[in-house]
Amino acid sequence: MAIAFSGMILWWVRIGNEFEVSCNSLERIENYVNCEQEPKPTEAGKPPAYWPSSGHLVVEKLSASYSNGGEQVLHDLSFEIKSGERVGVVGRTGSGKSSLTLSLLRLIPTKGSVMYDGLATEHVNLNALRNHITIIPQQPDLLSGTLRDNLDPFGEYDDAVLNDALRSSGLYNVQAENEDERITLDTPVSSGGGNFSLGQRQIIALARAICRQSKVLILDEATAAIDHSTDTMIQASIRAELRDVTVITVAHRLKTIGDSDKIMVLDAGRLVEFDSPSKLLKKKDGFFKSLVDQSGEKEQLYLMAGVDPKEAEKHSWFS
Repeated sequence: MAIAFSGMILWWVRIGNEFEVSCNSLERIENYVNCEQEPKPTEAGKPPAYWPSSGHLVVEKLSASYSNGGEQVLHDLSFEIKSGERVGVVGRTGSGKSSLTLSLLRLIPTKGSVMYDGLATEHVNLNALRNHITIIPQQPDLLSGTLRDNLDPFGEYDDAVLNDALRSSGLYNVQAENEDERITLDTPVSSGGGNFSLGQRQIIALARAICRQSKVLILDEATAAIDHSTDTMIQASIRAELRDVTVITVAHRLKTIGDSDKIMVLDAGRLVEFDSPSKLLKKKDGFFKSLVDQSGEKEQLYLMAGVDPKEAEKHSWFS
């Protein structure tokens, strides 16, 4: 009887433990059900059929944080990006470059006004807004299937368009010469794109963006894992294939955005400079000028911006 009683105690302890674990599962389900949800699409938030007709962005007093009531990571940003402009975003680590891209897509709580082709984005359905802005993140993910499924999941384009997008993105230039290993539209893709390198995944994501033809393209250090020669070729392809597209590039290399129309410099979540590269390089004690002067490609960056390094130094002393 003593042995049976001790065995019964162990059995009750095990039952109690299993019951507690089951209650934890119920608590998790309740938390997921009651967590904050993004606003659902409404008829009033449906944009007109012609929208967006261009990539004109006007941002006024934009502030953002990663949680409601949390510490702000962006502070009262105000700027205007005209249609077709190529804007480079630079700044030191933690300056708010990636936070800016997330706020444009309303992925984090924001305050202020963002006008996209005359419509305030806070009044537009999220699915419509995100379908008309393409972003290539630092580590893009791919879907399991074939490369064709990743480039055109809804079957909207023919193979000629997809192959042209791959060629423009520079994928064919980073492949092995062995025909058996060449990547084609029928190449299988594992979950998350694990059978491709990070650089190849970034190039495939760029090809997908070329196919979509969105009016606003955001490159969040999308070429960080690609060598400089391939990066240069990709930037040339973007200028040729996406001439009427507004391109916002978060720079990993200063040479990537050296010939942009404008440079946006962020520091601690604040906009400190926003002008053409030539004007910023002539500004004495400027943030962008200090970044360029500290890099090992100073002379090349000055020449890309159309500025003589010696003349810029003379000009800075009299600014």
